[in-house]
Amino acid sequence: MLDSLKGFGVTFHEMFRKVDTVQYPEGKRPPAPRFHGRHQLNRWPDGLEKCIGCELCAWACPADAIYVEGADNTEDGRYSPGERYGHVYQINYLRCILCGLCVEACPTRALTMTGEYELADDNRETLIWTKEQLLAPLEQGMEAPPHPMRLGSDEKDYYDLGSAGVVGRATGDAADDAGHAADHTGRAADDTGHAADDAASSRRDSGASQESGQGKESGQGKQSGQGKQSGRGSMQREGAT
Repeated sequence: MLDSLKGFGVTFHEMFRKVDTVQYPEGKRPPAPRFHGRHQLNRWPDGLEKCIGCELCAWACPADAIYVEGADNTEDGRYSPGERYGHVYQINYLRCILCGLCVEACPTRALTMTGEYELADDNRETLIWTKEQLLAPLEQGMEAPPHPMRLGSDEKDYYDLGSAGVVGRATGDAADDAGHAADHTGRAADDTGHAADDAASSRRDSGASQESGQGKESGQGKQSGQGKQSGRGSMQREGAT
């Protein structure tokens, strides 16, 4: 009976709570910083594509939703800093589960996920997004490929600049990096808390050992004093006899 009343208590509590209604599509709520939305193929600041056509994203996809065909760069037709680039890139959003494993597998940070979630359609063909739809738009200072490398003499110069944070990054990277920074901050706080707990436990153990040592020394001192007094009393009785 008591359990039933507790259950009804939760029901009535939620029943009179104000409902938070979003008037979609007129009003849209911004997604979380690390929301897994539509994919985006990023560019380097000079406009070259970050995708090198390695197909690791396609291998990592559990739903087999990504199709990639790589092709070789040439001096007259260069689309990425590496030897190869993604000539054909397709994502089938009829299969995609937006898990983000493809983003984790990408070695060049070419593929990220945006906050766009309006992907519904009544045509199956339009839900297969191509490279042209997924590529990030050209920003100020970028040049549409193909063109020679502007930020270095080989692909290593590009990757060194990217790892050092010197070059700009496309939309989506900043949100992911902010989420990673928040995760690292949380882990650091947890480690600090564990360290504080360990220090407190160590102090308690040290105090207990000191009290135990003092107790033993006190007991030994009392026993030694009683032994000496007993010996003196015995000597005095022998002298009197």
